[in-house]
Amino acid sequence: MKSVWSISRWAALSGVIAGLLLGGAIVAGSLALTNLTDSRARLLDVTGPQVLRSNSLATAMLNQETGVRGYILAGRSEFLEPYREGLRAQDASVAELRRLGVVPGTAAGDDLDRVLNAATAWRRTIIEPLLAGAPATVELVDASKPLFDEVRASLSVLQNRLETERLDARDDLSASADVLRVMLIVIAVLLVGALALVFLVLHRKLIRPIRGLAVEVRDVAQTDIHRAVRGSGPKEMRELASDVESLRSRILDEVAELERAQELIVTRTRELERSNSDLEQFAYVASHDLQEPLRKVASFCQLLQKRYQGKLDERGDQYIGFAVDGAKRMQALINDLLAFSRVGRRPGDSVLLESGDLLATALGNLEDAITESGARVTHGELPVVRGEKTLLTAVFQNLVGNAIKFRGEDPPEVEVVAERDGENWRFSVTDNGIGINDEYAERIFVIFQRLHGRGDYPGTGIGLALCRKILEHHSGTIWLDTTVQAGTRFCFTLPAAQHADEGNERP
Repeated sequence: MKSVWSISRWAALSGVIAGLLLGGAIVAGSLALTNLTDSRARLLDVTGPQVLRSNSLATAMLNQETGVRGYILAGRSEFLEPYREGLRAQDASVAELRRLGVVPGTAAGDDLDRVLNAATAWRRTIIEPLLAGAPATVELVDASKPLFDEVRASLSVLQNRLETERLDARDDLSASADVLRVMLIVIAVLLVGALALVFLVLHRKLIRPIRGLAVEVRDVAQTDIHRAVRGSGPKEMRELASDVESLRSRILDEVAELERAQELIVTRTRELERSNSDLEQFAYVASHDLQEPLRKVASFCQLLQKRYQGKLDERGDQYIGFAVDGAKRMQALINDLLAFSRVGRRPGDSVLLESGDLLATALGNLEDAITESGARVTHGELPVVRGEKTLLTAVFQNLVGNAIKFRGEDPPEVEVVAERDGENWRFSVTDNGIGINDEYAERIFVIFQRLHGRGDYPGTGIGLALCRKILEHHSGTIWLDTTVQAGTRFCFTLPAAQHADEGNERP
């Protein structure tokens, strides 16, 4: 007699078969999830940044070409600053591309080598002779164009390759998502079959949540990726939904971060270009369009004063004097404003400096004022600091000059002291002058702010604002010490030179 399997036996067999099928589907789903993670990492951590860096490299190359072209056509050395900045940006972009895998031996790495070789040939042929003293002629512009076209062509090949790799990575990510979705659907179907075969009573509590999760995943993948995947049912299904939701959220966050970074780069680039354009236009106007006519006005007013002094009535001489004084004050104002705008725009060499030498240079510039006023300037031991010599000299000259200018009845006495304050050196410049009320402690550092009439004390009201801008450019600060009872004391800080710097070059 043929044996008949019991329901439990069939159920056990069905459970084993379903378990095997389900185990295989889970493994396949895990592999699909791993593949999706790898594809996402490739897109977001490798190919996407490679494209962004290649664009930065192209921008750096264009900045170099623009700076060299401007230097050749205008013959002004400041036009080489975009070239130098572009060269530094090029090095940074190449280093980052190498780190991201664009290395020799790969197709993209070979393309990058060709870009660098073409750029080197262009610089060797055009730029190095210019820097060595060769004359800047229009013919060099014509000679530079075909060489830089080679750079552009090589860059185009590199960017096209990297963009192609990015698109391939995006396609791989999409395909991995499709596979994962299929695996999830297969798992759901197998779960439905296994549970219907073995545990029919669990239909409402297990199959329905699985189908709900599948619908959510499909809706997220096909319709609205911003919709949250919540899931329901047993703990395992909720954890799976949580993993999918975490993956969806992470993908959205990283894509959004990339988009924000790209928008920020574009915005900052536009702002920088607009700011540079405004500053260059201001510098041109201040140094040419305003200075030249003002110089003529001052010159002719002085001629009038010289020729007709005493020949006009007292009021006529007074009017001419007003005109001469106004022209001179306007020239001083424009020069000071131009100096203020240039701080930090074209940074010079930052080297180790003896602050005692800076003070000595400032006192040499103020020699006439010191002699005329009978001022006595003393100082203690002054430290070594790092910065730009011309700018820091201007700080000492402005502070000591103000101490001499705003003096009382007694001859000015000025003391300059420095002491260590943590990671900084704190300098103080103390005088016995007329002093400043505490309520003006911040106002005096605002450009054009004066506490006295022009007839009382000369100047344009820019000196202290210039000091603050210079010191902030050097990562320092300046303030009025309001604890001083008599006279005035200005304090400012500069970062202390690191021990590793002590062996570096000094001025």
